[in-house]
Amino acid sequence: MGEPMYFQTNPRLGISVPHLMKEWTHYSMNEQAYILHEWETIRGSIPDRIKNLEKEINERQAQLDHEESFQRSCLLNEEISELASIINDLWLWFRTSPSMEK
Repeated sequence: MGEPMYFQTNPRLGISVPHLMKEWTHYSMNEQAYILHEWETIRGSIPDRIKNLEKEINERQAQLDHEESFQRSCLLNEEISELASIINDLWLWFRTSPSMEK
């Protein structure tokens, strides 16, 4: 049957996020410890992911500074807005820090 899946890749965010099939308190202490360890590893990668997205925003802003096409400018603004939204969601996940229940 294999190992249970506690995380699922979120293509929009570019990271795996918790995908728990039951309430946190219904997991054993060993399962909670494993999940927390895995989450801390994933969580630790979030600042680098944000840094890469900020770089993409800066690149698009540089393109926007020299863009003469209104349609292309609108597209660049949409892309910048979506990247900023992803960064915001990543910060929310970064601040998510569950603890073990006794």
